Amino acid sequence: MRVLVVLPTFNEAATIANILDRVRKALPDASVLVVDDNSPDGTARIAAEVGDRFGNVDVLARRGKLGLGSAYRDGFGWGLERGYEAFVEMDSDFSHDPDVLPTLIAPLGEGYEVCIGSRYVPGGSIPNWSLPRRLLSRGGNVYADLLLGLNVRDSTAGFRAYAATVLRRIDLDSVRAESYGFQIEMTYRAIEVGAKVREIPIRFVDRELGTSKMSTYTVVEALALVTWWGAKRVVGRLRSRDGTARAAAQPPSSR
Repeated sequence: MRVLVVLPTFNEAATIANILDRVRKALPDASVLVVDDNSPDGTARIAAEVGDRFGNVDVLARRGKLGLGSAYRDGFGWGLERGYEAFVEMDSDFSHDPDVLPTLIAPLGEGYEVCIGSRYVPGGSIPNWSLPRRLLSRGGNVYADLLLGLNVRDSTAGFRAYAATVLRRIDLDSVRAESYGFQIEMTYRAIEVGAKVREIPIRFVDRELGTSKMSTYTVVEALALVTWWGAKRVVGRLRSRDGTARAAAQPPSSR
């Protein structure tokens, strides 16, 4: 199975060399694509230098800070064009443990098409989070699950693996959400096209170097999008029921 690890970066010079080294040790045969949004701290240059030493590391340099969802869409498209069979999403700041990578991708060989590194299944944890942050995160996941019928405990998780088969069935060009919204949308789209989802317990830790990219906007965007998708889902079901009822009410044709 040809695996591509996609690493979106913006000002990750403090961690990019170490994360590439750890990914290589965890998945020696995998390739890595660093999708860099024109980081002024030289992240792309460092990644390219590491790639020259290690091999199997490419850098996709973009013209500016275009967003997390956009970075993954570009990375997935790049990999699909080159025939990769599995794709990994993860952060470059060690909030996602590279040592978990073999466990994360293993279910792809068992018929699953989406494997999520989950904080909220038994064995998962988020040490050192404040109570308000825990409530916001758990509440957002419960809200998405209720409105979209996902049956997934951690649809906002950013540490996950996809089979190429499901990415090809999803219209990636029509996926527009960013950050948390992107993760929820991809989960929802994958389930809509029939993907089997597996959640793997992980320990999620806050970054120790650099600054967090999370903002109030990302949270508001995700909640607004989930509400919109949920409303569309309800309307679609009502129309489907109405169409079925109309068809049942039609008298049989006589010939």
